[in-house]
Amino acid sequence: MHLVSKAYAVILSDYAKGTLSPALCQGVIEVARGSGIPVLVDPKEKSFGKYAGATTICPNLSELSLATGIDCTNLDELIAAGQRLVGEARIDFLTVTMSEKGILLLFPDSSVHSPARAREVFDVSGAGDTVIATMAVCLASGLDAESAVNLSNLAAGIVVGKTGTAPISRNELVAELTISTTITSHEKVLDNEQLLVRIAEWRATGHRIVFTNGCFDILHVGHITLLEQCRRYGDKLIVAINSDPSVQSRKGSTRPVVGESERARVLAALASTDAVTIFSEQTPLNLIRRIRPDVLVKGGDYTTTTVVGAEDVISWGGRVEIVATVPGYSTSNTIAHMTTPAWA
Repeated sequence: MHLVSKAYAVILSDYAKGTLSPALCQGVIEVARGSGIPVLVDPKEKSFGKYAGATTICPNLSELSLATGIDCTNLDELIAAGQRLVGEARIDFLTVTMSEKGILLLFPDSSVHSPARAREVFDVSGAGDTVIATMAVCLASGLDAESAVNLSNLAAGIVVGKTGTAPISRNELVAELTISTTITSHEKVLDNEQLLVRIAEWRATGHRIVFTNGCFDILHVGHITLLEQCRRYGDKLIVAINSDPSVQSRKGSTRPVVGESERARVLAALASTDAVTIFSEQTPLNLIRRIRPDVLVKGGDYTTTTVVGAEDVISWGGRVEIVATVPGYSTSNTIAHMTTPAWA
């Protein structure tokens, strides 16, 4: 019991296996509430009496019906009974999950409905656990009940779009709140952390992620052809470019001709690209492992065994594509042509 006061939030749930006796529940609730710690309950019994004094109890409609004796088809009566239960159980509010109808907050004299966002549902396993877990994090962070339930509703909406019982990441939740619709070219240039959030958004809506990388110093037809080919392999194309010091270490002291910021901005202006990021290592291997693209594309005389990150991509079910270069076009040739006198 002494550990309770060290928690940020407490969730009571034993799936009616008998672990949570009335005495244990009341002891935990007393210590937690006395320390200002929210207590959330996932009820699996007919009576909510042993949870009296908790912050919130989180039943679904069937569980609320069982506790109140009101049939689920009489929704208005069930809601009224739930509001009475808030006072009887001495809780702050009741959090009622209603499947595709969203989540309902019940207070003694008012209610707040958070509707579910329409999306394709693959599996509802774990949706209730996602709601109570997200609620716990939100209440522990000091959010009000309405904000907490709205975030919990979004979180549940994301997990039902996955197969099986699956967790939700912070990036996925942030992405759901910042869905990008009309992104201008300069907004395509992202640092690595911003890119992860953008990717989570894309994956939440089922997009296939393509990744390619290179120096892209002095953009030419060969580059454009590569990027157009890349775009055909998926829904969203990420282009990772070497930083200026990285290019210099690979190509020599006279390179790059165009700085990293300008290279990124030019690439971002292309319709074929959806995001551009800069990496400072010699290879993009660490970045590839963080992004976990569905398709890795490389242009030139490579094979699957010689492309950096190929083994990793294949290990998580992705694939590697090699795009042939356009004969006669390279940055080196462009520079040579620029520095060769016309009379030579």
